[in-house]
Amino acid sequence: MSTKQGFLPACLALIAGVALLLTGCQKSEYPRRTDETNTLYVGVVESSFPAAFMPWLSREGIAPTIASMLYSTLFTYDDDTGGFLPNLARQWYYVDVQVRPIVTDSGSVDYERLEEHGLKTLRNPQTGQIERYLTVRIELDPRARWSDGQPVTADDVYYTLDIARNNYLSNHAGALAWTADLLHLYSNSGQLQLQGIFTYNHGAVEQGYPIDDTDRDQVIYLHVRSVLGAVTSLFTTVLILPRHLWEPVVSRENQLNSRNPDARMQYLYQNPVGNGPYVLDPAVSGPSQLVLRRNELYHLTRDDGTPLYTVETIRLILYQELNVAIYAVMQGHIDMLSAALSPNYVRLFEGRDDLFLSVSEGTFTQTLVFNVNPVAGERTPMRNLLANRDLRQAIALAIDSEMLIRLVANGAATRVSAGLIRETLTDFYNPNADILKGDYAARLERANQLLDQILPEKDQHGYRLLNGERVSFGVLGHPGEIELIAFLEVQLQKIGIEIRYQAKGSSPETTYLWTSRFDMTIHGVIFSLANVDIMFNAHFVALGRTSNYGRLVYPDLAKGIEEMRSTLNLHRKYQLLYELQPVIAEAFYKVPLYSPQVISIARTDRYTDYEVVPGATVFNSTNLQQIRRVDSVGRAASSEPAGESFSQRIGGEAM
Repeated sequence: MSTKQGFLPACLALIAGVALLLTGCQKSEYPRRTDETNTLYVGVVESSFPAAFMPWLSREGIAPTIASMLYSTLFTYDDDTGGFLPNLARQWYYVDVQVRPIVTDSGSVDYERLEEHGLKTLRNPQTGQIERYLTVRIELDPRARWSDGQPVTADDVYYTLDIARNNYLSNHAGALAWTADLLHLYSNSGQLQLQGIFTYNHGAVEQGYPIDDTDRDQVIYLHVRSVLGAVTSLFTTVLILPRHLWEPVVSRENQLNSRNPDARMQYLYQNPVGNGPYVLDPAVSGPSQLVLRRNELYHLTRDDGTPLYTVETIRLILYQELNVAIYAVMQGHIDMLSAALSPNYVRLFEGRDDLFLSVSEGTFTQTLVFNVNPVAGERTPMRNLLANRDLRQAIALAIDSEMLIRLVANGAATRVSAGLIRETLTDFYNPNADILKGDYAARLERANQLLDQILPEKDQHGYRLLNGERVSFGVLGHPGEIELIAFLEVQLQKIGIEIRYQAKGSSPETTYLWTSRFDMTIHGVIFSLANVDIMFNAHFVALGRTSNYGRLVYPDLAKGIEEMRSTLNLHRKYQLLYELQPVIAEAFYKVPLYSPQVISIARTDRYTDYEVVPGATVFNSTNLQQIRRVDSVGRAASSEPAGESFSQRIGGEAM
């Protein structure tokens, strides 16, 4: 019996065992079954809940999802228009040297005028080089409030972006990456060397940026490198912090991202004051449950003034085993799972009228990444092989994505070009970068021809030898990726390369990836027009604590990426993105495996009007804004208007 043939019966048996166990040892009543309030019960499958809620603290598991519900960014990105929708800020625009908006009659960015009248220059005190930069004006929504009732002000934004640039106080590499194109520069000792954020209280007037006294708390000016995508991470990634709470507590000895927080810092970690649509209720939260209440001070509402988010309370319930969590949904103990599910589970939900099955388009691509340039102390003869482009090409040719999609993803995935841009991004997708398709047998033959030139000797089992030693590499992965790596192992045996699974652990970047202590790793990447300016640089150019884990140094690619980043001509940017994809493909550095669909489930007996959202599970902000409570006779309750989603309500592009 094959792996796939045996999976479903084994899974059913395990879930049946879970059912028997729970029936025998737990009460017959569950809170959700008798809860008549507008409370959504959400299952979270993790080893533990976050112990702290500093919004930048973790990118793992449910932590970033919770952070985005407790705190807000300045804007949100609109995938349909490529523009920015209001969030904490209500509008923005570039300004010229006379501080006049560089916009068209319709209010969108005037790219022709931007290139001609928006550029300014200054000398970077850290590099001594002349920098071209743009000035951005941002206007906050005066209705925005912190959950303690204090207004969100320009000084909160200044404090947040300022400390993000000052690693001396923040100790947060991620914040430095998000704000990399903000020309607000600190020395390693925490001294401000160049100011690039200006408010009424922080030098705006002295810099020549007018702010009316009535707008003193709402207006911010930024200096950003002449990169069209520079504003994207500043607008949509950085969660804004309350200055009045953090500034008195943070110091060099008590950094924002502290491993040993003092009592005051620990209190702020565990009792977050945010500006997002929900607030944490610490009194009823604990190791097995987190309770979020709708923030009644949240400033974004529907046109009639009613709350934008229809769900009043969210109870996040911890499950350490996926099968236990699936059983809990199927038996009505919880409303939904936050976790994405393997397609192997889909047959369990067939014929269930009380379940909503969400199968959404994937937005990330699983890739196999090679350590092509380890630091000196981590170089070995075996790892040195990975610097050989022909060897990487041979491995890439031997990977059969179609088989991985069929057997690992159970068909619920799509192929991705070696240029790592999804075909659905039609504005700049380049089919010429799809160089790993075609007859698999012919690809294997070509792969073996390449390797015969590099590693002609083999052992008795057909594995290639380097100085008499079998060529063997470890592949870092999470437990959920063991099956994927096992199938890769079978495929690479066909060209005489041995690979083996190695556990990533809980902190792979710090433990293995940034320190070059790995051969290969499985890595999910997402590239789109919204993020290519920062992410292409982070994945293929920048060295150090970035996503360029294998420390690729490829001058031609780096030059092309910098040109793409620095052009202010949108048509030229699209053309360069088109031209960069074959270069990325032919580097054979991050080899695409597939783009998995996102599969998740929710019950329909208490809530209705779910929507499938690309790249998201059923637990997403769109559904929290539109699902409606079902009354005892199965009708959608009318106490909360369904309305439209936030993006539908706002519409269009902010200036």
